[in-house]
Amino acid sequence: MPPPADIVKVAIEWPGANAQLIEMDQKRPLSSIIREVCDGWSLSGSEQFALRYADGPQLYITEQSRGDIKNGTILRLAISPARAARQLLERIQSHGIDARLEALKELAKLSADPTFAAEFINMEGIGTLARLVESGTHFGEMLAFTLTAFLELMDHGIVSWDLISLSFIKQIAGYVNQPMVDVSILQRSLAILESMVLNSHSLYHRVAQEITVGQLIGHLQVSNQEIQTYAIALINALFLKAPEDRRQEMASTLAQKHLRSIILNHVIRGNRPIKAEMAHQLYVLQVLTFNLLEERMMTKMDPNDQAQRDIIFELRRIAFDGDTDPTGTEKRKAMYTKDYKMLGFTNHLNPAMDFTQTPPGMLALDNMLYLARVHQDTYIRIVLENSSREDKHECPFGRCAIELTRMLCEILQVGELPNEGCNDYHPMFFTHDRAWEEFFCVCIQLLNKTWKEMRATAEDFNKVMQVVREQITRALAMKPSSIDQLKNKLRGLSYSEILRLRQSERMSQDDFQSPPIIELRERIQPEILELIKQQRLNRLCEGSCFRKLGNRRRQEKFWFCRLSLNHKVLHYGDLEESPQGEVPFELLSDKIPVSDIKSVLTGKDCPHMKEKSALKQNKEVLELAFSVLYDPDETLNFVAPNKYEYCIWTDGLCALLGREMGSDLTRSDLDTLISMEMKLRLLDLENITIPEAPPPVPKEPSSYNFTYNYS
Repeated sequence: MPPPADIVKVAIEWPGANAQLIEMDQKRPLSSIIREVCDGWSLSGSEQFALRYADGPQLYITEQSRGDIKNGTILRLAISPARAARQLLERIQSHGIDARLEALKELAKLSADPTFAAEFINMEGIGTLARLVESGTHFGEMLAFTLTAFLELMDHGIVSWDLISLSFIKQIAGYVNQPMVDVSILQRSLAILESMVLNSHSLYHRVAQEITVGQLIGHLQVSNQEIQTYAIALINALFLKAPEDRRQEMASTLAQKHLRSIILNHVIRGNRPIKAEMAHQLYVLQVLTFNLLEERMMTKMDPNDQAQRDIIFELRRIAFDGDTDPTGTEKRKAMYTKDYKMLGFTNHLNPAMDFTQTPPGMLALDNMLYLARVHQDTYIRIVLENSSREDKHECPFGRCAIELTRMLCEILQVGELPNEGCNDYHPMFFTHDRAWEEFFCVCIQLLNKTWKEMRATAEDFNKVMQVVREQITRALAMKPSSIDQLKNKLRGLSYSEILRLRQSERMSQDDFQSPPIIELRERIQPEILELIKQQRLNRLCEGSCFRKLGNRRRQEKFWFCRLSLNHKVLHYGDLEESPQGEVPFELLSDKIPVSDIKSVLTGKDCPHMKEKSALKQNKEVLELAFSVLYDPDETLNFVAPNKYEYCIWTDGLCALLGREMGSDLTRSDLDTLISMEMKLRLLDLENITIPEAPPPVPKEPSSYNFTYNYS
């Protein structure tokens, strides 16, 4: 008979004594259990003790967290959080340097525990640490442990960052601005300043006054990628929180300090591979840089603004420089109208009206002017080449440039905030000071080339733009390292190549719409779905490693989950580090019978997504979250490492429950496998027309007296 659900069997350790093996009743108060354990070792004052996990982070166990204790867990009797906080607070203020160092080292470790942190903060512990830093008497390891403890305590969100004093900020900023400082101190100082900027509007202004951009850029020229990462993170935080009127000014300062070229040479083209956190910070910097374009993107052109109209006049002048203006207002107006038509504007009489729609607003005009001034030969060639074509095949430069700018804003998500967890940065945007404009210039030439290859007319405008979008997104997916490499990638993605890729990626709809083919597809589909189901279940049997949600700066925590070979039990358990191979069932201490699983939740319906208020805007994490609900009213929460694992696990769990597998991966696999199977079965019928209806049954013979001569 299985033990009651409220009873867990655990071992409890105490230094110098044999471990106690007890059956912990989860309905009993924790204080009663601790008293019983203390009596077993003849320890008085049970209220001064608490239980902690013996392995992993060694967190304190509270009435709220005791439900996480599983059978076979090893616990340790320890002094209570309040007593530990009091003792450490006294020790860090002692006169003995060695004693103070050991106390700060222990405090740095314990501060990650939310129960201990609450007790330490209630005793004004953060104020004590701040005063130790402000005094300027701590150096080396002692200061590093002090800053680590401070940062861990503040990260719990119990105390507002607004309470931090100006002298503390000055001291931390001083460590960042010093030319020679210990790496661990510099790393923690950068992290503290980043948290200040992100969590307090008032502290942003104070930090911005104390930190020089030039000093932060200097930290990017070191060989330590951790320091580089924290330096870029602080630059991003200052960029993100800066008032809109100061962002352009800050961007100009960063350009003058050659931030882009330093990142390119010391980070992207450095000797070490770029880690995930660095890739994320580069992505954030890329997004924030492109977001500087949002103001121009959302600015409509004022048709009555002479300065803005002069830009359009300059576009005309550069394209048709050799033409002299005729005398007479009417003749000049007629000539301008003709020229604006040749430039490809929709409104020939007043082309300023073409820039009144946002997006792309004035950003499109900025791009066109950059092309005309910097790549003048290319600009003139595109305009004159199209003005000399037949009317029905001319590529309207103005209209194309405006629509292309809107498309590029959508592809690069101009104006949108960075996604947490996204690492999608493009190295080529760090290779040029005017990367956006150069990108546009390459793409407008691509559009003109594709227009010619498609022999398009004005009616085909939207089709051409769709092909160009596909060409650009495919080229960006290859992560070209420079603008020149982008040109080479796009050169290989001609219109004919796009057609070939489309053909290879999906079945031709025309060839597979006849009733016999549709019927064959319907017969094959159940077999393919069963094949996909078996593959998903086999992957669940192999298992996957999942990351526990937590602070980005803290060491990552992992857990592993896999399905038993008979598909009846889910086994899971915590791991110290990400495994390199398959994890044996013996190392996974917890399990859930599949028969107890009631449903699978995804996205914002998951309990752990509702709890994490800070993740509400975290679209990436939300799309990878799913939960298993099982009896009695318990949940096992997952955040998949990537979209592929998310689809594998949600499909596999749905298959276990006898429900439809509805992920994007299943649809993709189904289309691919059915396509392959049908092509194999129809191989012998190549170049043979399959009739829409079965052939007619022949008439009955006049006689059934058939004979066959065997001689």
